Amino acid sequence: MGNQAISMLLQQIAACQNDRPWGMPGRFYTDPDWFAHECDTVLRHGWHALGRADEIPEPGDYFCATILNEPLIAVRGEDGEVRVLSNVCRHRGMPLAEGRGKVKRFLCSYHAWAYGLDGVLLRAARMQNADFDARTCRLAGFEVRLWNGMIYTSVADDPPPFEAPELDALLAPYEPGNFHLVHVAEEEWKCNWKSLVENFMEGYHLSVVHPETLHGYTPTGMAKKGPSGAGFTTYLANYPDSAETRGQGAPGLSEAERRRSTLFARFPTQVASQAATLLVTLSIFPRAADRIWVKWSMAAYGDELDEDTIAQRIALWEDVNREDREKLEKMQTALGSKHAIGGPLAGEDYEGTVRDFLNWLAVEDRTAVKLTDGAR
Repeated sequence: MGNQAISMLLQQIAACQNDRPWGMPGRFYTDPDWFAHECDTVLRHGWHALGRADEIPEPGDYFCATILNEPLIAVRGEDGEVRVLSNVCRHRGMPLAEGRGKVKRFLCSYHAWAYGLDGVLLRAARMQNADFDARTCRLAGFEVRLWNGMIYTSVADDPPPFEAPELDALLAPYEPGNFHLVHVAEEEWKCNWKSLVENFMEGYHLSVVHPETLHGYTPTGMAKKGPSGAGFTTYLANYPDSAETRGQGAPGLSEAERRRSTLFARFPTQVASQAATLLVTLSIFPRAADRIWVKWSMAAYGDELDEDTIAQRIALWEDVNREDREKLEKMQTALGSKHAIGGPLAGEDYEGTVRDFLNWLAVEDRTAVKLTDGAR
């Protein structure tokens, strides 16, 4: 099954009747050629969540990330602005930074070219070349959006619209701007990027995969589909009456909002769980058809939670992520079977979000095909 056949099947599945949703076959998640197609289209065109803005609270604070094959630096400038710069020296292409840290300037470890926090070339030692002009050798910069405490960027030449007012309205009562970082971690998962989006965004697996960690708080039977729109989907993981409270959170929250986790995806690569006192976000960085880098963070509301409670919540989410990772890595192997032909999806409350994601991917792919045809 080549890319054209996969593309056609995606369009057919997106056109399924609402009461007959269907999933994609294994090749959609395992084929290297299709992954390369996604890298050139939906992934390159989209907005990606790099991490939280409070990871870099002071001028000179930075962390590194890679989107597709673009090494990036997210840095807080001297003017307090967050910037996303290319992590590639303009001289010979050496990376300028690794991991995270704090600097006054970025100094290339190869030939000592130095750049300011705004990407301007400050010094190029012993550079004698009639064509050299420091003004043309600044680091490339990328578009930045700050939303609910997160840093987003796109490697596209012409990024798509970022706004999602329906999602803003759903999350606003939680006051996401009043959350602060309490934990961040990164790890490799050996699965397809779409598999993690779909897994995180459906409640059908909760009671089966997470019987000890999540079933008591967010059982499958209480999952309800939430609003969806251009570039996002949501579902509500409601808590049973027997579950303990998860905290008060913002004063304007309704009782229903306090007694649920509101899960959302901003396509293509961010998934998150917003609760009254905790916001957990997973940023997905696709590396290959069967490999992703996952950066997940936890933020807490105000000072309501003490250190012991936060430590318990971090340990819980470490277990939840491990349970999901183990399942998805096993599934990735099985998706290579000729018998992985796709199957029916469950109803709206359980896997309606998966249908939203596939429909969005179909629209993006259809747009990419039109753009390609128009360029010929």
